[in-house]
Amino acid sequence: MEIAVGRGFQVLTLSGSSFHGKSIRKTCVSLKGFNWTSARKGHSLTPCTTLVQAHQRPTWLPGLDPPPHLDGTLAGDFGFDPLGLGEDPESLRWYVQAELVHARFAMAGVAGILLTDLLRVTGIRDLPVWYEAGATKFNFASTTTLLIIQLLLMGFVETKRYMDFLDPGSQAKPGSFFGLEAALEGLEPGYPGGPLLNPLGIGKDIKNAKDWKLKEIKNGRLAMVAMLGIFVQSSVTHVGPIDNLIEHLSNPWHKTILQTIAGSSS
Repeated sequence: MEIAVGRGFQVLTLSGSSFHGKSIRKTCVSLKGFNWTSARKGHSLTPCTTLVQAHQRPTWLPGLDPPPHLDGTLAGDFGFDPLGLGEDPESLRWYVQAELVHARFAMAGVAGILLTDLLRVTGIRDLPVWYEAGATKFNFASTTTLLIIQLLLMGFVETKRYMDFLDPGSQAKPGSFFGLEAALEGLEPGYPGGPLLNPLGIGKDIKNAKDWKLKEIKNGRLAMVAMLGIFVQSSVTHVGPIDNLIEHLSNPWHKTILQTIAGSSS
């Protein structure tokens, strides 16, 4: 066997595959002037190596390996589960629905608080600040009556949602909702559809609506953080978020959250 050694080398990718979240690439190193010639004339061998490269996936902490039960198939899955709450598949399935509902309530709550606070501050409507709105008395019905009606309506909706969670598609069967099943047309648990709850027809193909799901859960998580901020600022300043914004803009360098907290504790 004769060996000739020259200068220079080149790495050529021949094939690729994946295994347990990692991509495996087989490469051959071709050295110019470097030939392994076998005893049989016309046959040469090129040394090959196999490289294992970690599959790039965005995580909540860069460089962190996500837990095995979070494989990236869920909408908004960035591998965040430090307490291991989702290790049980049934628990994870329930937590996904719970987060989705809380995210939607938070988005509705933040939008409602900001809108009513803006109307109140500008004087367009005579409205109470948001944390006092629950004590408002209405002339058309007593507080007890409104509370009972709210419990009945929300109880009915939440029961239907839970039954659909246990048996997906069961609440869209004929006769399950006073003949209005077609108006709801549940797409999958947590994603009702139909002209009543999805009038624009967004994400009708719910199985492939990954982008819509991701956008919703991202905005929902941001709204939950915003809702927490609104709670904290109201307990510290005792005014609405628009009032706080106006005060901050009047003197941005001295009217900040740090000065406000320091002033309230002194």
